Amino acid sequence: MSKGPNTRLADLFGMSGWSKGELARLVNRHATALGHPQLATDTSRVRRWIDTGEVPRDPVPKVLASLFTERLGRVVTIEDLGLGRRARAGWQQSAEGLPWAPERTAAVLTEFTGMDLMLNRRGLVGAGAALAAGSALTGAMHEWLHTLPTPDPRGDRAVGGRPTSDTADHDRYEAAPVGSQEIEALEHSVEVFRAWDAARGGGLQRKAVVGQLNEVGGILAYRHPEHLQSRLWGVAANLAVLAGWMSHDVGLEPTAQKYFVIAAHAAREGGDRPRAGEALSRAARQMVHLGRPDDALDLMELAKSGSGEETLPRTRAMLCTVEAWAQASAGRGQEMRRTLGEAEELFVSDRVDVPPPSWMQLFDEADLHGMQALAYRTLADHEPAAAATAQHHAQEALRLRASGRQRSKIFDYITLASACFLADDPEQADRYARLALISMGETSSHRTWDRLREMYRLTGRYSGSAALKELREEIREALPRMPGGGTGRLRNATV
Repeated sequence: MSKGPNTRLADLFGMSGWSKGELARLVNRHATALGHPQLATDTSRVRRWIDTGEVPRDPVPKVLASLFTERLGRVVTIEDLGLGRRARAGWQQSAEGLPWAPERTAAVLTEFTGMDLMLNRRGLVGAGAALAAGSALTGAMHEWLHTLPTPDPRGDRAVGGRPTSDTADHDRYEAAPVGSQEIEALEHSVEVFRAWDAARGGGLQRKAVVGQLNEVGGILAYRHPEHLQSRLWGVAANLAVLAGWMSHDVGLEPTAQKYFVIAAHAAREGGDRPRAGEALSRAARQMVHLGRPDDALDLMELAKSGSGEETLPRTRAMLCTVEAWAQASAGRGQEMRRTLGEAEELFVSDRVDVPPPSWMQLFDEADLHGMQALAYRTLADHEPAAAATAQHHAQEALRLRASGRQRSKIFDYITLASACFLADDPEQADRYARLALISMGETSSHRTWDRLREMYRLTGRYSGSAALKELREEIREALPRMPGGGTGRLRNATV
């Protein structure tokens, strides 16, 4: 029975520039290279995939995903092609393909990371897709995030042996079930990657994180005892957030958004709704950075409501600071101040007898002040008087900032310098801007360059000053050269 045209496949096919005959020949050739010489795809079959929604049998969907990924220079998954396996009865997907069926999470994770690694190996940039709107994500995921996953009826009986999903089909190498010691090692690797990201930025370790996440996806293809399975989902969520944050850090925005969504799925599979909410807050921060505060606010509404009552006050405080930044970007000063006040109250009420989860340990008092500084500095574009409050919080953040948080410290310096420029204090601005420049050579973060470009814009009013003229030249020298000789476009600041 026909499902109707496959519009997702049709859109991507149109972007590829192939004819139907060319695609058929490529499928046969690629399948043969993978050990499936029996395929005999022809033009009429490709036409049925597109026009009637016919879903080809394995291995064609993964062959198509690989071909489109290479052709378009960005990750294209089976779901992106509209060829995901039918969800179980009663499971509803949105037009955006979200949320995917629970049993597909490990498979989607493994497929996406595998394609991402392929792009890395072949030197493709992977930035040609568009980001989904915040309203599209929240509409698709609201009911799903507000309910806990249905327990696997097999329970611990399905331990080891054959994989429980089609995840292992995506790679010739098959991961095996693991025990508590291996999971502990994986959890430690997350801490190592997280510390590196905080100190140096995401550019140098992104591929290693994606590779580790791909390995965890293969492990999740096997059913482990429940206490181990939930820890594995936690590792997957943490690695996916890191992969997303590092992708955002190097400007791979659609890829980053996909990892944040994968992280939310993985966290929910592990029963950790607060972690899912934090992952969505990362997607919201990305939206503010890209100048889309309304999308960010949509995402924050879902992140806060979907995190559940078990969310600790410190986590809720962090969510409030992201929401406040989005409000500041939209020029909603009164709402921003009210939200930051709520964040402060939540932070001081945090339970000292309950240690924060590992993924919240970097949000300390310095980060609270850093986010407040960023919100007020962003609001200063609409209300110049807010610059003074931004200076105060940035100075507090710098005073409290722990060692090993070099990227955050650079952001503090740039926020403080920008606030000083907006407050008409160029001498202080010059001082903090130079401190930022001294430190920037130690990181590989595109976001720091974006913020530096924004600060450079603020120096324009002082271009007649000899000292500021020298600073402007140093900023230009610090920024990487873009194709064509420019230093790139300006974007909103992010932290």
